Amino acid sequence: MSLLITDECINCDVCEPECPNEAISQGEEIYVIDPDRCTECVGHFDTPQCVEVCPVDCIPTDPNRVEGRDILMARYRRLMNAG
Repeated sequence: MSLLITDECINCDVCEPECPNEAISQGEEIYVIDPDRCTECVGHFDTPQCVEVCPVDCIPTDPNRVEGRDILMARYRRLMNAG
């Protein structure tokens, strides 16, 4: 699954620099996660780093983007070859 940031986000800016895929950016009101870049840190870390640092616990998995580890790893590989 890809992650998403809920409207409980307080715009503290700690998640954005932690994302190794640069999937997090400032949206109109709160930070947002680009689901085409989010690998839940698969390939980089054991756990999603944005979730680890979020002080308000507003980064759940996106129930509308159910993706297995194999899909996340394939995305990681694609992103690493592109960069």
